[in-house]
Amino acid sequence: MTAFHLAGIVPVAGQCLDFNFDWHDSLMPIAPDFLAVERAIYECAWAGCETIWVVCNEDTSPLIRHRVGEWIQDPVWVGRGLDPYPSQTRKQIPIFYVPLRAKDVGKRDCLGWSVLHGAVTAFEVSARLSKWVIPKRNYVAFPYGVYDPEILRSHRKDISSDRPFMLSFNNATVQTGEYLGFTFDKDDFIAARRKVREGTGKYNSEVLEGGLYPREKLPKEERYSARYFSLDKIFQCVIIDKENKVEVPWYHNIDSWDGYCNYLGSEHRELVERPHPIFMKYHEWNEIGVDDEE
Repeated sequence: MTAFHLAGIVPVAGQCLDFNFDWHDSLMPIAPDFLAVERAIYECAWAGCETIWVVCNEDTSPLIRHRVGEWIQDPVWVGRGLDPYPSQTRKQIPIFYVPLRAKDVGKRDCLGWSVLHGAVTAFEVSARLSKWVIPKRNYVAFPYGVYDPEILRSHRKDISSDRPFMLSFNNATVQTGEYLGFTFDKDDFIAARRKVREGTGKYNSEVLEGGLYPREKLPKEERYSARYFSLDKIFQCVIIDKENKVEVPWYHNIDSWDGYCNYLGSEHRELVERPHPIFMKYHEWNEIGVDDEE
């Protein structure tokens, strides 16, 4: 049997939204004691990810880590009715916090690039351990889309497969710029990275006669255009399997104050609540030679 490593990617680092609070936009509450980034991590757990990679800068990772910790329970493996010892067969999903590279900050650090950086980091770290744990596909969960993540439970087999998987709402997907979960593989990664590299740099890229490159700087508003690339521009190249596209019953885009207010004023707000502590609470891995105090 071939091992299938599904890596969960939660992109946090990216251009700021219009909330303008002292905390990061992904830390906006969507229910009492439940943050937007926590919902995205919980979604990765429902999707069946073996690892979760949260891409966030060093000024944000301590706050998220303080809320979530270093691992989360797989909700499917909690309280299995036919298991004689369910507490002994629970599955913990490790969470890793990945900062962007310094050379990318302010140049290509859009939300889509955070997705790609999380995927390449998961690949590089896993490859150093063993070729058997290299991710076969990546599942992306965004903090700024609110819907019921439990809908993924019945689709875990399709998600952890070689077939593309994508969530949609009223025919809208990540390819139209919405924050809905999807999977991608190495071929999709290469195509999306190529799209990001089409962005401008600091200087005019036109080659002068004689093979010399111009030294004329672009206007400030035209430099490093990739940092403003939207999700639909980067992931338009992702392969779609129409038979493996799942429609969510409801969805809210909270990447703006108006969208956030619309969500809080909707009836779906009452359907969102913080998971039971048995699923999600602060956990740390034991140090070597140290017993678990719990």
